[in-house]
Amino acid sequence: MARVVVDVMPKQEILDPQGQAVANALPRLGFDGVSSVRQGKRFELEVDDSVDDAALAKIAETLLTNTVIEDFTVRRVES
Repeated sequence: MARVVVDVMPKQEILDPQGQAVANALPRLGFDGVSSVRQGKRFELEVDDSVDDAALAKIAETLLTNTVIEDFTVRRVES
C-alpha cells in the first residue's frame, strides 16, 4: 500500500475569498507580517502499489479538482 497526497489550490488568477478572510483576520488577532493567504484542499489516498502516477493524476483531474479554477499536485509519501 502507498499513501498519496493530492494538494488542490485555487489558480493564481482566481480570487480566494476564504484566504482573504483569513489574511484580514490575522492582524486583528495580533498576528502581523502575513501579507497573503490562499486556502486549498488536501486529499490523502491509500492505494495499491499497482496504481501508477498516470492513474493518480487522472483521479485528481476528474474527481478531486475543478481544473477550470484549481491546480493540483500529486505526490507519494511515506506511510
